[in-house]
Amino acid sequence: MPTKRTNIDGPIETQLQLPIGEGIGPVVVDLFAGCGGLSLGMEQAGFRSIYVNELDPDARDSYLLNRSYLSNGSDLRSRFNSSDIKSLTTNNGDKLEELRIGFNSLGIGDGEIDLVTGGPPCQGFSGIGYRRSYAVDKHQLPSNHLFQDMAYVIAQLKPKMFLFENVKGLLTARWRDGGDKGEIWERVKEAFAAIPGYQTRHALLRAGQYGVPQNRPRIMLVGIREDIAQMNWTPNPDLIADGLLPEAHENPAPDLIDVLGDLVDDNPNNWKGGVTSSYPSPATSTIQKYFRRKVTGKLARKGDPITEHEYTKHSDKIYQKFEIMQGTGGDIPPEMKTRKFAQRLLPQRWRNGRPTITATSLPDDFVHFSQPRILTVREWARLQTFPDWYQFCGKRTTGGTRRAGNPRCGLYERELPKYTQIGNAVPVLLAKAIGAHFRKLIANGE
Repeated sequence: MPTKRTNIDGPIETQLQLPIGEGIGPVVVDLFAGCGGLSLGMEQAGFRSIYVNELDPDARDSYLLNRSYLSNGSDLRSRFNSSDIKSLTTNNGDKLEELRIGFNSLGIGDGEIDLVTGGPPCQGFSGIGYRRSYAVDKHQLPSNHLFQDMAYVIAQLKPKMFLFENVKGLLTARWRDGGDKGEIWERVKEAFAAIPGYQTRHALLRAGQYGVPQNRPRIMLVGIREDIAQMNWTPNPDLIADGLLPEAHENPAPDLIDVLGDLVDDNPNNWKGGVTSSYPSPATSTIQKYFRRKVTGKLARKGDPITEHEYTKHSDKIYQKFEIMQGTGGDIPPEMKTRKFAQRLLPQRWRNGRPTITATSLPDDFVHFSQPRILTVREWARLQTFPDWYQFCGKRTTGGTRRAGNPRCGLYERELPKYTQIGNAVPVLLAKAIGAHFRKLIANGE
């Protein structure tokens, strides 16, 4: 018989250090996890990650690096993570049966997994990602069918709830030129609606409405198991996804000066291609204090070490262009424009209090609001509301086919440098809001 699980209360930094088995609380299985933004938000809401699936080794290492109970020499590192989801959906479900046995050893019986989440790779659904994939028909991209594998795993594990998330472009994506607009989304909905014993709803959420300094729209499809739904969920058409997703926060998204202002280093010897290795200023805003809360629970002070604050070395011409943009509010003279010029100057404060940006996989999309440079990895991570203690593995950045692949030549693998891992992630505070809402639904249902 599985042992009774108890809840964990307290700061997430403490939760991430506890060995599995010591009062696990509500648990989540994270598929296509990336570097862990969605899981981290769920963990901040009180869930505990017990299994991670991620194909890219750098992103998976980032995920495991920040969760000591899944690494640090423990056999859990090999037992409770995988690279290719196909390992769970082939060989007559042998791997899934191994997982059930492993979960039982943690006191988690059949049907007791609280949540399965997943965001299958979206390069074929995103307009930008599709262009960088050399425009083959979407049905030819293997990653565009991974939602079917996710639905299979859910059907086998029978969690109390599940969450599928993806880019807004999925809503209008077609399998091929000339196809019906939105036909891929229809297949996705059908796949999850066909899982026996669940009710499903979906909605488009914007991260800026949940305390994230971005607009960043994401499509969320939620499933709730019938026995949990019948206990304490009444569909309400006046609520988002009939009440299965959280309502927007009353507080507006923080301004970028409040998000990044304490990281501004006035020493040009550092920010012109160097490194800032310690906090240049004390934390002054609520969001800065959130970012600077250490694993120990203490707040990082001015002069304490900071990581991932390494700057890109620009040419004198680029520095000059960025300085002109800061003086004009983003404009540059015609002679400095290039065919691919699309960089935007970040505002210190949002106009009308609403974010107007979405962080992508390209760090050179945006220019810092007060210094003529692009953002560092640490600043990029703050846009996605990763706390400063969170670390990332792999290269800082890369380009060409190493990042985009080339499906026409059969090159589907892509490098995921740090900027890309962060840009692909679900914003942590958006995930936290969803996780807190799910916990109430699950607890009420029980």
